Amino acid sequence: MIGNVGNAGSLVNTGNRGEGTQFEFSFHLPTLIEFGWGKAARLGERLLQLGVSRIFLVSDKGVESAGLLTGLAAALRSSGMEYDIYTDIEPDPGLETINRGAEVFRSRPYDCIVAVGGGSSIDTAKGIRVVAARGGSIREYAGVNRIPGGPGSIPLIAVPTTSGTGSEVTIFGVYSDWQNNVKVTVTSEYMAPTIALVDPELTARLPAKLTAASGIDALAHGIETFFSLRSSPASDALAMEAIAVVNANLRRAVEDGSDMEARIGMSHGSLLAGMAFNNGFLGLAHAIGSALSGHCHVPHGIAIGLLLPSIIEFNTPACPAKAAKIAELIGVLDDHIGQSAGAAVAKLVHGIGLPTRLREVGVDQEKLPAIAKDAFKSGMMQFNPRMPTEEEVLELLQRLF
Repeated sequence: MIGNVGNAGSLVNTGNRGEGTQFEFSFHLPTLIEFGWGKAARLGERLLQLGVSRIFLVSDKGVESAGLLTGLAAALRSSGMEYDIYTDIEPDPGLETINRGAEVFRSRPYDCIVAVGGGSSIDTAKGIRVVAARGGSIREYAGVNRIPGGPGSIPLIAVPTTSGTGSEVTIFGVYSDWQNNVKVTVTSEYMAPTIALVDPELTARLPAKLTAASGIDALAHGIETFFSLRSSPASDALAMEAIAVVNANLRRAVEDGSDMEARIGMSHGSLLAGMAFNNGFLGLAHAIGSALSGHCHVPHGIAIGLLLPSIIEFNTPACPAKAAKIAELIGVLDDHIGQSAGAAVAKLVHGIGLPTRLREVGVDQEKLPAIAKDAFKSGMMQFNPRMPTEEEVLELLQRLF
């Protein structure tokens, strides 16, 4: 039985895993978090405390061209650090990108990795760290807890420049296997960064389109964690706050990138969502989204925005009380609480200018059956509160086309 859904503390599981939370749970967050305006300027100080001196700075060309590395490079120089900047990466990094980066890391006596950017940069750095320490290919570590002995003594500091992925605090690394048109996930506590410096100031120049795409991903992290069969009182508390904070700030950040209060809110909401799904895991939207990106190279946040409203509607019969709570958190008025949370999120997606049809992002309708089939390769599928059939996933995709 579910108590008053307006009270986060009343969500108690008495048997139906999809409708409540377990009071017997574990919660792990190995990353030290420093959050606040200007925190990135403390990078040199943190590196000195770690006792390192040769830095492998992983970023991407977009971040570099936006000038976001200038201040960080100055902080490194003022601290007496030697560093090289590595930007040979792409969105949704491939397996070979990770292996190639690890070779570069091993070619010189680096003793620390700093990742600056969005999820692609941070996930690339995570993978490079593991392969540099343990050898082989990142593909060998795909799955759960398959990194023997961890990443050795290589510290990793993550400095996000977007508000969405939460990768700066998670135990996951997601990589594209372009040969097989799928994404593979490495899940291990050893993937988590040592320190996360979350500085909202670094997101101030993020274009509206990227703000919208990364922001809807953060919202999805909160919503899917809240629905997850692996949810707990701790992950639920973080997820609900993330949903509320992202909803309150996403439109504002998209409409006015100079709104610093909204930028701080988005960085905060994204971080909370990352902390939540790091322990509660995700579900159907990310399972299908992984296959969609693998087959059609649809950017992750765009894929999630397309899918999320329909996934909420699909999960609502299994978790009506949680769906009602989500609707409340995203601003559905009490006298309209019967309106689906999915419809409210669909309105948000449209309002921030994201595409709502697969055809708008160049998806080939003939690929939909393969996408539906490959969605079941994702480990996140098992945490969705309602297990779909392959036919139901295909029907969902066809409706969205």
